[in-house]
Amino acid sequence: MHPPPTRQTDLRRTIIVLGTGQTLAWASSYYLIAILAVPIAQDIGFDSNWVFGAFSASLLISALMGPRIGRTIDSFGGRGVLSASSVVIATGLVVLALAQSLEMVWAAWLILGVGMGLGLYDSAFAALGRIYGDQARKAITGITLIAGFASTIGWPLTSWGLAEIGWRDTCLVWAAANILLGLPLNRFLIPKTEPPVAAADGSKPVKPHIPMDRSMWLLGFAFAAAWIVTAAMAVHLPRMLETAGATTAQAIAAGAMIGPAQVAARLLEAGFLSRFHALVTARLAAAAHPVGVGLLFVLGGTFPYGFALFHGAGNGILTIARGTVPLAVFGPENYGYRLGLLGAPARIGQAAAPLMFGFLIDEIGTGALYVSSGLSLAALAAFCMLRSAKPG
Repeated sequence: MHPPPTRQTDLRRTIIVLGTGQTLAWASSYYLIAILAVPIAQDIGFDSNWVFGAFSASLLISALMGPRIGRTIDSFGGRGVLSASSVVIATGLVVLALAQSLEMVWAAWLILGVGMGLGLYDSAFAALGRIYGDQARKAITGITLIAGFASTIGWPLTSWGLAEIGWRDTCLVWAAANILLGLPLNRFLIPKTEPPVAAADGSKPVKPHIPMDRSMWLLGFAFAAAWIVTAAMAVHLPRMLETAGATTAQAIAAGAMIGPAQVAARLLEAGFLSRFHALVTARLAAAAHPVGVGLLFVLGGTFPYGFALFHGAGNGILTIARGTVPLAVFGPENYGYRLGLLGAPARIGQAAAPLMFGFLIDEIGTGALYVSSGLSLAALAAFCMLRSAKPG
């Protein structure tokens, strides 16, 4: 069903190609909002919350698209889907650059939502599963190592563009990068996969059916709970730390440690932790946020760095687990479709998390960390209840 893994040099090339493409896709879509939301709103003349609302709608669109995209990649490979994502993201960025009204801004983000559904991690993971089958774990870890720098690269470049050429031209530059760099990478350098084999009687392949059994429900819940925490902390972490007693400088310094902690944890997963079953690393990752919260409460808000390190490390490995755990538990059969089903509730949770935790912080302050810890522990429990019939 799956072609055998290619030579090591081909694997490294695939990791570099997909990792670079993912870095560009994330930087020019998902991470764009943090820098450009306020300038866009101020320039056109409406509240920035409307931009964040459009962004949430884009995440919902990408969630709804997941299963169909996964089925397509299972059948035909990831080249076409990822190539289309470069074009669609570029189109959304051009529409955003030309926007003169709130309606056009929303239209742009809805297009970008389609592009994110086509081109972010779930599609890349599905493409790797289609190419390498059971052996895709190393490649999944590799591309997350590279794309883990998407915000580190994207935020400064977008900020520089905003200051030097304005937000509209910055969007156009990112659009050009998707066409001139992302599209060739995805179209020509991702390994080919064999088309589906036609049935002997010439009939069409049967549409895959994945039963929503106990394991699927547990894994879907675990990813949704974990990614609600990730999305909430991505938006509210500095404010949360200041509420806990940190100064603005301390909160910013702690936030700056999350990216390196993510990369360090992914290096650990690529090395020492790779000898363990993917469920083991997922359990460790889910436990990391509550451990960090415990350190924050014990050491006090004036020393938030332990929390940042543990939260960042857990988040770094959870990104990998989103691709490796379904592969380890269920195998490569219908892997892309399964990722789409499992990823939908997580993306919906991501869309709702910033607003939900904003209200929680307003009402109970640092008590919101008890909620985030509870969600992480619930994810840990779900991971612990999962078993795999496959060898580790």
